[in-house]
Amino acid sequence: MRILTPQERSSLRWAISLLRVDKWRFVSALLLASLGIGSSIALGATSAWLIARASQMPPVLVLSVAATSVRLFGVSRALLRYIQRLVSHRVALEGMDHLRLHLYDQITQADLSHVTSLRRGDLLARIGSDVDEVGDFIVKSALPAGVAAIVGCGTVGALALLSPGAAVILALCLIASGVLAPLVTARAQRAAQVEGIEARSSLSSALVTVIDGYDELAINGLVGRAQAELERAEDRIESSRKGAARASAWAQFIDRAAMGCAVVGALLVGIPSVNAQILSAVALAVIALTPLSSFEASSQMNSAVAQLVRSAQAAARIDELIGPRALLSAKNAGQETADSTQGAHAASGKHKETITPEMVSSPLLRAENLSIAWPNSPELVEGLDLEVERGRSIAIVGPSGIGKTTLLYTLAGLIPPREGSLTLNDVSLTDIPHEESSSVLQVTAEDAHIFATSIFENLRVANPDLDKQQALDLLSAVGLEQWCASLPEGIDTLIGAGATGVSGGERRRLLVARALASPAPIILIDEASEHLDPQSADALMRTLAQRTRQRGLLIVTHRLSALQLADEIILMGYPDGDPRKRPAQITARGTFEQLVQNNEHFRWALSQEDQ
Repeated sequence: MRILTPQERSSLRWAISLLRVDKWRFVSALLLASLGIGSSIALGATSAWLIARASQMPPVLVLSVAATSVRLFGVSRALLRYIQRLVSHRVALEGMDHLRLHLYDQITQADLSHVTSLRRGDLLARIGSDVDEVGDFIVKSALPAGVAAIVGCGTVGALALLSPGAAVILALCLIASGVLAPLVTARAQRAAQVEGIEARSSLSSALVTVIDGYDELAINGLVGRAQAELERAEDRIESSRKGAARASAWAQFIDRAAMGCAVVGALLVGIPSVNAQILSAVALAVIALTPLSSFEASSQMNSAVAQLVRSAQAAARIDELIGPRALLSAKNAGQETADSTQGAHAASGKHKETITPEMVSSPLLRAENLSIAWPNSPELVEGLDLEVERGRSIAIVGPSGIGKTTLLYTLAGLIPPREGSLTLNDVSLTDIPHEESSSVLQVTAEDAHIFATSIFENLRVANPDLDKQQALDLLSAVGLEQWCASLPEGIDTLIGAGATGVSGGERRRLLVARALASPAPIILIDEASEHLDPQSADALMRTLAQRTRQRGLLIVTHRLSALQLADEIILMGYPDGDPRKRPAQITARGTFEQLVQNNEHFRWALSQEDQ
């Protein structure tokens, strides 16, 4: 039966090529592992000879070499295994580093809709545990398979010198243990491993949801539902483990049965040979007891097959993460990042543009008849026209869920437009690599990450050249001067990942300060005034508008009263005001004064804002 699907085999070969395995180190690990198990087999065979020969009470000098050999094989077995683990784990861990670095690099180059459409927990699992599973293929699958083949052939060859018949029986039993047993249980192993991988991914996603959004879940009474989802994922993991354990038990049964058959077969062949004086009694003990230690390598093949399935599944999930395979081929896998990027662009079949000085000095982001949507989802907004350039600020206003955040991601180049035109200085934004367009377009999402480092370093994420005085000026502008002064080490105070221990309002102010720290000429920001009281929200919005007078600004917000400084306000709404009708459209646009004068809905929403 097929253990892997064609897609899994292809993905696994691709992922292994990215590990950049040091072939000489892998061969060294293979030889060390083979010698280690070979020492174990030699120890068993020598011990059998020593015991059998000692029973004949020969002179002590006859046994001295064997006694010394027993000590030699005993010490070398442990020493060789220790060195082998050092070498093999170094190969695997370095490979994981290479794969993870290439993965980070490719995520920045690939169509980011593949990434933004994933839940954070699933993304964490693919970058973390899935990469580990691919790396484990070297140590837990490829290496054991090679060792089993080398040791099996060597043992059978050595035994054939004493008894060809016993060697044939041992070879058949080793094949039953190392090949037939994994194949017989392969279907159950595959089902269990696939279920386990999916369950662990679900558990990671559920855990991230609970940890990040526990307060919201508690407020809305959804903690019980989230806990039930966690329990279901854990139950699936437990079920997969039981399935894998049952398959492993059957494989171990076949392995033990094969070992017993090898011993019995050796006796059945050896005893007549002893009676016929073809084989000595001492040699009979050797061929009968040697199989007891010969199955150590073949017994690992069941777990090697299980690891093969896990690694292939993980490779397929990583492959899906970065989108089309053409972004990275085995040919450019070993090249430096710049060469890899160039090869990826060429492989994609699309000409990639570069940022020109004009795009930085006089940027013009233009959307014409733009339709937006998440990948493989219905359209959210259609028929959108807008222009953002230096000295121009635009506010996008609309009800929750209408697609404002999706629009922001699309304008930033994170999600490709469904229809219409989106250009930066008349160059399609999809033709500009994101790592280059981000130097012109600075996007701050509503859930933008706060890193587990100091306040100052969190600002330097947007501008590495920022000095402390500039950072203090920005923090003062957004209203965080007193807060920073109250901290033990000021702006050098460490804050937790995700801004744990920081209030929602302080977090929003810090994100606005980071956006302002960026040298990008166009800033796109989502819900800058969230979690702030009305007066603080209006003050922060005014600061944002004043600080970006020489830059372009597009802001998504629910707050209306602070939009007097915006050059244009775009109202988004549903056709006929019915939320069930999609896609959304622009219902009105104009300056603050024009909308107050001409749009009844805007006037009503403004009057209700602080009530």
